[in-house]
Amino acid sequence: MSTSTAAAGPARDSRPDRRDEAACRDADPELFFPEGDIRSARAQVKTAKLICRGCLVSATCLSWALASGQQAGIWGGLTEDERHRLHRCGPRLSTSRRLTNLTKESS
Repeated sequence: MSTSTAAAGPARDSRPDRRDEAACRDADPELFFPEGDIRSARAQVKTAKLICRGCLVSATCLSWALASGQQAGIWGGLTEDERHRLHRCGPRLSTSRRLTNLTKESS
């Protein structure tokens, strides 16, 4: 009888890690958590949103942030305030419908 002496590695989830596909994967994480004076924070928000706009998994990111109750940072291209307004629209609307309504409010 032979036994393996190799250490067992951590169990991996069979689902693909969406972070590998994220446009922000090489960006400084601090960019998505703006701080500092108003002008600097606004510039960070704008830059973060531009990165999110071109991301293939931004909807997944936003869904995760909403489901897990993320309070801080920019997730899926939305700030804390924008996610809060989106959440206020209520579960009766689909996420895409709430995003459409949010976009109209912000215009």
